[in-house]
Amino acid sequence: MKTVRDFELSGKRILVRVDFNVPMDEQGAITDDIRIRMALPTLQYVLEQKGKLILCTHMGRPKGQRVAAYSLAPVAAHLSTLIGREVRLAPDCIGDETEALVAALQPGEVLLLENLRFHQEETDNEPGFAEKLARLADVYINDAFAASHRAHASVASVPKLVAERGAGLLLETEMDFFRKAMAEPVRPLMAIVGGAKVSSKLGALQNMLDKVDRMIIGGAMANTFLKSQGIAVGASKTEDDLLDTARQLVQTAQEKGVKLYFPVDFVVADRFAPDAIVKNVTAQDIPEGWMALDIGPASTICFQEALADVRTIVWNGPMGAFEMDAFARGTMAMCHAIASSHALSVTGGGDSNAAVKKSGEARNISYMSTGGGAFLQLMEGKSLPGVDALVP
Repeated sequence: MKTVRDFELSGKRILVRVDFNVPMDEQGAITDDIRIRMALPTLQYVLEQKGKLILCTHMGRPKGQRVAAYSLAPVAAHLSTLIGREVRLAPDCIGDETEALVAALQPGEVLLLENLRFHQEETDNEPGFAEKLARLADVYINDAFAASHRAHASVASVPKLVAERGAGLLLETEMDFFRKAMAEPVRPLMAIVGGAKVSSKLGALQNMLDKVDRMIIGGAMANTFLKSQGIAVGASKTEDDLLDTARQLVQTAQEKGVKLYFPVDFVVADRFAPDAIVKNVTAQDIPEGWMALDIGPASTICFQEALADVRTIVWNGPMGAFEMDAFARGTMAMCHAIASSHALSVTGGGDSNAAVKKSGEARNISYMSTGGGAFLQLMEGKSLPGVDALVP
């Protein structure tokens, strides 16, 4: 797979697929610009090489309609400030007027195309739409790792229509860290998997049992595993239709020699609320009608000890409902344990990254992936359409 460094960019039209799907408040102000900032190295490289920079991205889910709240105008203004030069916003991502703006671009100038998802053809991966986008480019660069698991037109079809195509610096970094963590890890390799549902991460769990040496399972998904082993979990969230699957995963881990770690105690509450009655209990003593909402102190110590000598850590999913302070200690403790480890540490998923930021440990994690769904798809052992499309 080639990268943006492998092409002669001077004077050429460089179409860069970025992921600028950033959160905004009711006034249209961007509340978190990390996705924009992560793409800056690629954009600055193109501009330094005197390329004509054309950016395309989606915003929200307007379902093929022009919705003012999903316009990229605030993104264009914010990006202008970040890079210190004007970023013009095209009225659309395709069409005669947009093509005229592209044709008038000078080296070192920047044009942001309006929201790709104003056209249903983008998510439908419609060939004619892809052809219109591809007409705008001499070189296509994908720097949208977080969107690369979606077989949408701008990600999966447009690159195949452009002779010169490659990865941006962010996408290259994402794939390199995942390779180091999962394909060529320094062992022991520990996976930490949390979150709410086994079903959403079943493929990842099954695939990683062929890759890892140890695995910690926390969050609400641990409840399903404990219940499958005959432990009563009160009113805790479980997926009862996956109890047999959970038992099979435990058996598979034993057969493969993968050490599994489950919580041995919990922070439980009589209801899910900030002012709920809260107490610590062992995993075997969850009261009827109460729910497990965080791992307890004994689990934290157990997990910290399991991490002590590992050399590679891959983490996806929190240990509890960390959004509420009463149920955040377990997840925060895992953030601190991972950050203080000497292992290569890679986190992925919005909740995991939000937890790391909340803990103040972001700079002590080796790499925080920008993609949730794409990261999980790689953990499942699947390729990404957006990456596959870059291969000649």
